[in-house]
Amino acid sequence: MDDDDADYMQDDEDYDFDYSDGGDDQEEGGSADVENQYYTAKGLKDDDPEKALKAFKAIVDGEKEKGDWGFKALKQSTKLQYLRLHRPQDALATYTQLLTYTKSAVTRNYSEKSINGILDYVGGASKTGALKTTSVNLDILEKFYEVTRAALGESKNDRMLIKTNLKLARLWLDRQEYGRLGKILKDLHAATQQDNDSGEDQARGTQLLEIYALEIQMYNETRNFKKLKEIYNAAMDVKNAISHPRIMGVIKECGGKMWMGEKQWARASLDFFESFVKYDEAGSPQRIQVLKYLVLANMLMGSEVNPFDSQETKPYKSDPQITAMTDLVDAYQRREVHEAEKILKNNRATIMDDPFIRSYIGDLLRSLRTQYLIDLIKPYNRLEISFLALQLNVDKDEVEELLVGLILEGRVEGRIDQTTMRLELADRHLEKRRYVALEQWVDALEGVHGAVVGKISSGRGGGESMGMGFGMGGSFMEERVWAGA
Repeated sequence: MDDDDADYMQDDEDYDFDYSDGGDDQEEGGSADVENQYYTAKGLKDDDPEKALKAFKAIVDGEKEKGDWGFKALKQSTKLQYLRLHRPQDALATYTQLLTYTKSAVTRNYSEKSINGILDYVGGASKTGALKTTSVNLDILEKFYEVTRAALGESKNDRMLIKTNLKLARLWLDRQEYGRLGKILKDLHAATQQDNDSGEDQARGTQLLEIYALEIQMYNETRNFKKLKEIYNAAMDVKNAISHPRIMGVIKECGGKMWMGEKQWARASLDFFESFVKYDEAGSPQRIQVLKYLVLANMLMGSEVNPFDSQETKPYKSDPQITAMTDLVDAYQRREVHEAEKILKNNRATIMDDPFIRSYIGDLLRSLRTQYLIDLIKPYNRLEISFLALQLNVDKDEVEELLVGLILEGRVEGRIDQTTMRLELADRHLEKRRYVALEQWVDALEGVHGAVVGKISSGRGGGESMGMGFGMGGSFMEERVWAGA
């Protein structure tokens, strides 16, 4: 692909859709001699970059007034010096000169595309390590953005200024430069507030969501969950926004992780599902990872619904990255704890290598072992804890801890004999017979009471019989209370 054409390619993180293709028409009207000079210089880039650089400089110096060929020559010179010749300071100088052309020499649309292309080029070269000394790269990179922002401010191009700040913020986030990122986010919030004064609610809402998405990722990575929840709630309150689906995918993914941290599995599952749908709509490969998170949340909440039964997720059921998770779901729903452990062991790359998933595997296995225990002890009145530990293939202490939790939650009726290390379950049949006997006894007492009261009432006066009635009634109530106790 020609370098000029490459400048028109937008970064995947660039969420605007209002650019139209074009820019090569800028070449129309240029003199044939300058045009030939430009393409001759381009032909020298690979074999003799120094000679090419001199040829580009000659084009700029030969201009009577700033024009599109000089702009193109400066663009090529910036790239040559930054990456091929490893002279970032010289590249910054030619780029600063190029920015002076954006005021009148080229159209705003073409200049914006070129600026985006150069910033992507410079940021990409630094990120891949093509230039050495990382700290110097970051300083130079920051200066590239500083001169860009200054030029855009002078030309009153507020929309492009916000886009540039967002691009820089994404770069700092990717590099985990949270101090630098915080400063840019403050500038972005200030610019968004100014837009609010102009009454452009929809544009402001869209910008806010992009800013919130960056903040949420920053707080998620720095483990500042208090601020994460604050920004998440603020993002949910944004109205009248038309954002790229990937933005909401990011927000919902971080929201799902936030709910997971609070062990609110159902809310996490909902957010992960919405995140997956948005990523899928945007064509983002992150949808696969979020789908794994969705499966994890579903299992932790104890859902009997297979997450791959929905229309949105079904096409991914046979994806090589997902098959291990589908097998894990099947094992979970069958309560096959040993099979689940085997799947986790044999699929470390697709499941356990993700730090987020790995941090919840303990909860998942605990949930699965708990369900397995409940099913295992149903037919028995008493069991050795050592037997249960053998069945689960875990330590006796862990089995005891699981049983204590089940007893306290009321999911198991029984007690643990610490002397014999046995689980003694309540005899449900004996209890049932006991309650039936008590009910029959109470019915019999009520029958006797009614007969006695009726007989006494027929042989004595109302007042005396009334007194005896109360006396008998009081004794009867005491009997019922005692029996219930």
